[in-house]
Amino acid sequence: MKQYLDCTSNKAAYLQLYEHLRRDITAGIYTYGTKLPSKRLLAEENGVSVITAQHAYELLAEEGYIEARQRSGYYVSYREKDLLAVAPSGKTVHPTTHSVKTPFPYSVLAKTMRRVLTEYGESILIKSPNHGCAELRAAIAAYLARSNGITVRPEQIIIGSGAEYLYSLLAQLLGDQHTFALEDPSYDKIRRVYSAHKVQYDLLKLGPDGIRTAELERTEASVLHVTPFNSFPGGITADASKRSEYLLWAEKREGYLIEDNYESELTVSRKHDDPLFLLSGGKRVLYLNTFSQTIAPSLRVGYLLLPEALLPAFEQKLGFYSCTVPVFEQYVLTELLNSGDFERHVNRVRRSKRKNLVI
Repeated sequence: MKQYLDCTSNKAAYLQLYEHLRRDITAGIYTYGTKLPSKRLLAEENGVSVITAQHAYELLAEEGYIEARQRSGYYVSYREKDLLAVAPSGKTVHPTTHSVKTPFPYSVLAKTMRRVLTEYGESILIKSPNHGCAELRAAIAAYLARSNGITVRPEQIIIGSGAEYLYSLLAQLLGDQHTFALEDPSYDKIRRVYSAHKVQYDLLKLGPDGIRTAELERTEASVLHVTPFNSFPGGITADASKRSEYLLWAEKREGYLIEDNYESELTVSRKHDDPLFLLSGGKRVLYLNTFSQTIAPSLRVGYLLLPEALLPAFEQKLGFYSCTVPVFEQYVLTELLNSGDFERHVNRVRRSKRKNLVI
């Protein structure tokens, strides 16, 4: 079998194994239903421990690329068919974050606010640039690179006061040229915001692993708004095959995906699922997220990540809008991201959720 480890890399061995195996699976080297090498063989061929090999396999299983069969081993569960991938029967459902209450430490937030008042001084009184402060956009870009492997320029990031405001920008950016498709059921305010902006939309029924394939084929929409991590209210997470299906759908229709990654940081998995934006190479996906669940509902701050190709259209249509987030809050978020306090809190929440997870 192939040897996957690069001894000169600083990346952990289990992540190298995971990434190479995932690449082989998606490239069709290991096809649907194929049995993978045993953990012991994978470990021996690559000079690592069995635990390291097992960790790599567990990550692949958590993301839906493979499945474990008792006393048999690991088998590929990722497949594609007739341009649209057909997802395997298994699914990953994440419990809602409401089951574990772990608020952001008030002492850390208060200390950060005091530091911003002291160090930023009267600059907090200056009007924000229309798309958000350069410092926050740079901090978010660095955070996305660290946490999800997404590499973008800060200029691709638009700051706004929460998801509903960002939905309104998306409606104005794309709604006059495209029909939207939404998950059914989904967060009610998505539909209501699009309705308020006279956007034509179609509701697509969800299955156990995401939007049903027949629904994707039926609709005439060319923009698909999805919550692939943890849909509300169903708590459904799209696995690797379904994510591939969404991307192929957008490419076939020359359309776009709106990736609403609400609560994605709070996964119980040891590794974040790859965002659609990353899997697409940043071409046909508009990515949005907020800090309302990870820090506090009162902090009405979200961000929209645009593909490079849409930046001129956004600037022409919506570049005149003033930023709706106060500069003070933007600088506080900048400090939380740059100091590591935000990621330390997210890791605490994830550990707490794992302890409280009922299997």
